[in-house]
This record gives sequence, C-alpha cells and structure tokens, in this order.
Amino acid sequence: MPKRAGRGLDRPLTGPDQRRDPMTEEQLRRVTIGEPIRHDAPITLCEYDPTWPELFSREERRIRKALGDRVIQLEHVGSTSVPGLAAKPIIDVLLVVADCADESTYVPALEAEGYVLRIREPDWYQHRLLKGPDTNLNLHVFSTAAAEIDRMLSFRDLLRTNPETWELYDQTKRELARRTWKYVQNYADAKSEIIEQILRSTTPTPPESRSGGVPRPRALHGGRLRARGDPNACAFICRDPSADRATSDGTDHGGRGQSLACGDQARETVTARDFRPATR
Repeated sequence: MPKRAGRGLDRPLTGPDQRRDPMTEEQLRRVTIGEPIRHDAPITLCEYDPTWPELFSREERRIRKALGDRVIQLEHVGSTSVPGLAAKPIIDVLLVVADCADESTYVPALEAEGYVLRIREPDWYQHRLLKGPDTNLNLHVFSTAAAEIDRMLSFRDLLRTNPETWELYDQTKRELARRTWKYVQNYADAKSEIIEQILRSTTPTPPESRSGGVPRPRALHGGRLRARGDPNACAFICRDPSADRATSDGTDHGGRGQSLACGDQARETVTARDFRPATR
C-alpha cells in the first residue's frame, strides 16, 4: 500500500493503513505546482445547488472528448455530488486512467482544453490534480489499481443513501467551517476523524450496486435542500472570458475566470484552496 508523508487533499481516505498525520506546510509545498496561498479565515460553505451535477456533466463531455478511450472511469465525487449537502462550490471529478504517472498520455490533451496541472503526488497512488478551464473544479486522476478510487466512491454513496450519515457529516462540516484556518488544507485535515468514523461504522454500497447516477434529493435531508434562486443558495457567476482566471489557490494561470456568491455575501473570486474530493 503506498505511503506518503502527510495527508492528501480533502479525500475520504481511511482505514488503519491509510491514517495520516495532518499535512505540514513543507509537505503542502512539495506536492503543489506553484505557491500555496494562505487562507487565514473561516471556510465558506454554500447550500446545495442543483446545477452542480449539470456542471459535472459538462466537464465529463469535455474530458471524454479530449481523452477518448483513455478514460477508464469518470465520476462526480465530493460534497457537490451529494444532494442537499452543504459544500464549497468546487466540482470534484474522479478520472481513472491506465497509468496516471505517465502524464504524457493525458495531461497534454487536457491542457489543450484549458486544464492546468496543480498537484503531483508520486508517493500517494501517483495522484494528479488538475484545475478546470472555466468552472472551479478539481480533476483527480488515479490509475486503475489505486485503492483510493473505491474509498472515494464508497464515501460518496454512503452520504447519498444514509440520512443519519448525511446529517452527521453535514453538521460536522458546518462546525469546522466556522473556525479560522491558516490553509484550507488544515480544514480538510480536520475532517478526517469524522470521515474515518463514518467509513468504519457503516457498510458501503457494493460497487456492483452503484447506478452511477445522482439520486433525487430527499426530504430526509433535514429540509435543507434549497432551490436555485433561494437567497441562501449558491450560484456560479462567470466573469468575462477574457479575464484572468484565479485558480482555487489564488494562482493566476490566465484564461477564463469564475466567481461565486453565497447568500447575501458579496461576490468574491474563488481563492480558497481545498483539493480534497469527497469530503467537502
């Protein structure tokens, strides 16, 4: 089982062999292509937006067009894939390829579509992460044999199908988000305890039982699901295509940009860095 120093980037890992210490600033710099940006603030969570699956579908079409049959599996993961769950408005996408360490087989094709490689983790399943061209997203790339793939999907499916688990995780995220964090990574690390607890105490959905679709939001979700247009809902607002793009860690790579608005908060460029997939 691959080991690496420090925990990764908002991912639903766990099990005894996956326990990690919180990522240090040195470790964060080592895996990041570019400069990590300090956050020094609470985390902004948005109420569930039913357009999030639509944004995933758009990216799915773009990725499949770029890579063709090199795509082995493509999934919407993270909190934006769970109906009703509060989340940072960052679409997490899981891409499985034959060998993610061989960047030449997929990175140039994705870069031609506007994606930017931001994370390289050779010591943790050879994980790669790219940012999107015009939607604030995290594209997580793994090879077929990576055990993390099933953990990510299992955690997502537990949140989708188990109301008690959904409620526990939603409440914990909201409580942690109110604190001030030096890096968004620190917030992500703080969620690992509840994620481990959930994965160890609940039986995951068997892979063969997964439909791959997004279930309809249910009333069991505490009545928190709000329709788009509600003042407490989160909306994506795209800037002019000629504007510079700020990635989620604030690094300017040029190209198109995106802002967000949550409730009555003023519009702000997305700068919070949190690359972890299924725990947002």
